[in-house]
Amino acid sequence: MDKDIINWGIMGCGSIAREFANALKAVPGANLIAAASKTGKSRGFAEEFDLPYYYDNYDDFVKNEKMDVVYIATTHNFHYENAMLCLNNDKHVLCEKPFALNKNQASRLIETAKAKGLFLMEAMWTRFSPALSRLVSMIREGLIGEIKTLKGQFCIDVPFDPVHRLYNPDLAGGALLDLGIYPIAFACMVLEKYPVQITGTLNIGKTGVDEESHYLLKFDKGETALLSSACTFSAPINFTIYGTKGHILVPDFYFPSKLVIKLNDKKEEHINVPYESNGKNYEAIEVMKCLQKNKIESDKQTFYDTIKIIEIMDKLRGKDLIYPCELN
Repeated sequence: MDKDIINWGIMGCGSIAREFANALKAVPGANLIAAASKTGKSRGFAEEFDLPYYYDNYDDFVKNEKMDVVYIATTHNFHYENAMLCLNNDKHVLCEKPFALNKNQASRLIETAKAKGLFLMEAMWTRFSPALSRLVSMIREGLIGEIKTLKGQFCIDVPFDPVHRLYNPDLAGGALLDLGIYPIAFACMVLEKYPVQITGTLNIGKTGVDEESHYLLKFDKGETALLSSACTFSAPINFTIYGTKGHILVPDFYFPSKLVIKLNDKKEEHINVPYESNGKNYEAIEVMKCLQKNKIESDKQTFYDTIKIIEIMDKLRGKDLIYPCELN
């Protein structure tokens, strides 16, 4: 794509869409021109961000010929449907996590993008954070020695409401897909590989989704990751990597901006790795770099990465958690 300015559209106009729209303001060459929502939010969203186009349906939205790439910010249950609609209308796609509900859906999206020569990427925005890059470099250099165990959790207290997206099975709710994906992906990003053994337990609530879930991943050299997610109680959203020479704590690893290093018998060291904007700008920059090089896949968040994470979550869900929209 030989363009200095790349025109973006956003599908879905909720809080995540608003964060991304603000992030685009910090990205040179990014021009947000359109938004669409089926819930009547598009006009207000367009007024807030001074957009020339807004739509109350997606069919008209994807036919906007001035729009180059779409960021999908709808609820989980619609990701596959929305991404496929964009691809079939020749739009490049950045789709919020989880990329799809299961491996079959993800594979079909990827094959469609390949067949049509369109860019497609899951918006696993933590992968592009400066703090993660710094952390991976430290581990590669052997700062804390041989990695033994990783521990991480993403637990928040959300009052029960059966129609809330976290508790509603029709919206593919639950802790795993919305929250658990973060510590799972973070562990794999830190180790730069994927587990050879996957076990876990889901605590299914009265609406039929997992309100709490816990995961044990084992990797090829014996490293283990002990991970949790929940929407019924809060806990520090931290991640710690333990090695033979010490450990590194990542406070608020969902929004990593600091590393706390404690080597054996040495004083604790704090390293600040601040963001520009709100952090989502980094994934937008990656998308635009790929588009300008006519690439259909990012080297940093590959199709393989997306499939492997979805495979882990498919394995953890097993037969305990099947969403109504998967049965259609």
